[in-house]
Amino acid sequence: MSQYKLETNCLHAGYTPGRGEPCALPICQSTTFKYDTTDEMGQLFDLKAEGYFYTRLQNPTNDAVAAKIAALEGGVGAILTSSGQAANFYAIFNICEAGSHVVAASTIYGGTFNLLSVTFRKLGIDCTFVDTDASEEEIAAAFRPNTRALFAETIANPALVILDIEKFARVAHAHQVLLIVDNTFATPVNCRPFEWGADIVTHSTTKYMDGHGLQVGGAIVDSGNFDWEACKEKYPGLTEPDESYHGIVYTRQFGRNAYITKATSQLMRDLGSIPSPMNCFLLNIGLETLPLRMARHCENAQKAAEFLFAHPKVSSVNFAGLPSDKYHALAQKYLPNGTCGVISFELTGGREAAVRFMDSLKLANIATHVAASKTMVLHPASHTHRQMNDEQLAEAGVSPGMIRLSVGIENIDDIIADLSAALENA
Repeated sequence: MSQYKLETNCLHAGYTPGRGEPCALPICQSTTFKYDTTDEMGQLFDLKAEGYFYTRLQNPTNDAVAAKIAALEGGVGAILTSSGQAANFYAIFNICEAGSHVVAASTIYGGTFNLLSVTFRKLGIDCTFVDTDASEEEIAAAFRPNTRALFAETIANPALVILDIEKFARVAHAHQVLLIVDNTFATPVNCRPFEWGADIVTHSTTKYMDGHGLQVGGAIVDSGNFDWEACKEKYPGLTEPDESYHGIVYTRQFGRNAYITKATSQLMRDLGSIPSPMNCFLLNIGLETLPLRMARHCENAQKAAEFLFAHPKVSSVNFAGLPSDKYHALAQKYLPNGTCGVISFELTGGREAAVRFMDSLKLANIATHVAASKTMVLHPASHTHRQMNDEQLAEAGVSPGMIRLSVGIENIDDIIADLSAALENA
């Protein structure tokens, strides 16, 4: 499908029906798959043959959607997980172990911040957070001999900091380390991080890719570009024999697919954070209209941001589509067709005014969700980033009075009317 444009691949990549087969992606809602001989199944367990034997590792429906997402990002392969959090966990744990170290941008989503700062430390994996806007020298200073990954988000949630992907890639590769980029907010419609030097891309498919709030899921996409053998001592899990698979060396047997094969055959085998085939079917429906929805999200968000920016009760607006925004130039470079539908802003009345504003909205839903077709609003300090202290909130770019507005695809006049009426009560 590589010969087709992204919009076409959203519809056709991953699954091509044959004669008399269904045009819609079939749901293979089965845990197991039949074989005629013992040896046939044995070959699958040894990773010497391709096929399906248990849905915890692979399923035809899941794999078709994973292949579509890989095509959209321009990767060699992908794996779907049961959530975006699971995707980020697997992406990092696939190349880290006790004693490893990770460097991450401080402005990432609160749940991922907690994953790196608390949960991974319990596993013996340490993390140092750096300012996303730091210089290359400052970021490099955070690296250690045991650093195995640099992690950041294309568009930070909810601070909406735009990542300078090339800068982060230069620092990571200078240290022979992997760059992992969470591309959830931008989606491959608006940015393809592999084209700017990223090695692995993750997604919460719960967000724009689904678009309708129907399923929770995640994805990891492998560019196939990282040279594992050039720094084999850093990544023994890929370059040395895996005794749990009869001594297979992933880089030798699977080449550019080494990373994603290990994530599937080893981590998914042992941890099992799979999405159901039904959820993948629903995700695929969302992917088919992703380019259309992203265009409308960006158009509506631009108009909503301009309205908020001009309103006397709004003290600040974070949206890279505004020429006055700190990240406008980076957005023009990496996301020239639009960023996303998410805006963050503050009211002149602070936290109390934010609560009055949110409680006065009629069309927009107060919800712990973002990047769906319906307009939603959230107070990060009280909700998604509630586990952070004041210092950590400041490092993440989240102020106590910040409001995160996820602009949907309703008529923009109705959205702005709802915002305007609620601001009267703020």
